[in-house]
Amino acid sequence: MAHATIMEADVERQLRDTIKDASKISATMPLSGVVDAFEGLATFLQSSRSQDLRLDTFCDACSLVSFLFGSLGLAFKFAEMEYVAKMHDLMAASKRYATLYNILDIDIANRSVKTQGSHSRNLRRIRQGLDLIRALFVQFMASDDHSLKDAATTAYSQVCAPYHSWAVRTAVYAGMYTLPTRDQLLLKLCETGSQTDSTLANSQDVRSLFKRLGRLLFADQTAGNKMKRYISAAAPVIEYIDNLYLSRNIGLNW
Repeated sequence: MAHATIMEADVERQLRDTIKDASKISATMPLSGVVDAFEGLATFLQSSRSQDLRLDTFCDACSLVSFLFGSLGLAFKFAEMEYVAKMHDLMAASKRYATLYNILDIDIANRSVKTQGSHSRNLRRIRQGLDLIRALFVQFMASDDHSLKDAATTAYSQVCAPYHSWAVRTAVYAGMYTLPTRDQLLLKLCETGSQTDSTLANSQDVRSLFKRLGRLLFADQTAGNKMKRYISAAAPVIEYIDNLYLSRNIGLNW
């Protein structure tokens, strides 16, 4: 029993170290940092099925995702604001509650699981945010379109629109025309050398133009690989959150 406890502590410590390193990476390469953090979460959940995920560790990883919403401009400003607000609530809750299980248990006891502002409701919204990024990445990779409008519209319609009011849906769909282009998003995610690309973009030299196109193609492929990794890593995290509710006979359609 003592040996098992030591092993669990080692696994938890390794996860915290992974997310700490991911946070450092995200300062210069946000997408890479998010991917590393969620692969750490996925590995932990898949190898430690009997061990609960700590709320503070979960929050540290999920906080890195807010930059991705910010990279999408005005269209996803509401999603970003909602995500950040819910994230701050759960971070504050992590000072009182050790695990994700704990916040559901206390809300069940208080009959406040679905109450506006409850930790359990905010966790559901964070889960939707993670799933929205996953769906967007799936759509991003399914098309080579220069515009992200169709990809973002499909992702939003699948994940968030069913739970948003008419006013919010209308504002989001109207904002789709302000989305960055595919190349602009890659630059924001720092999957290209932005300073060099800016220089090449202003150059009239044909060779420089081809170099830039080559760099953007490489960046697209590199970002695509990282998006695939996020899609795979986010799946067990989303499933874990869903099972927290389902195991307590709480439906997910809210």
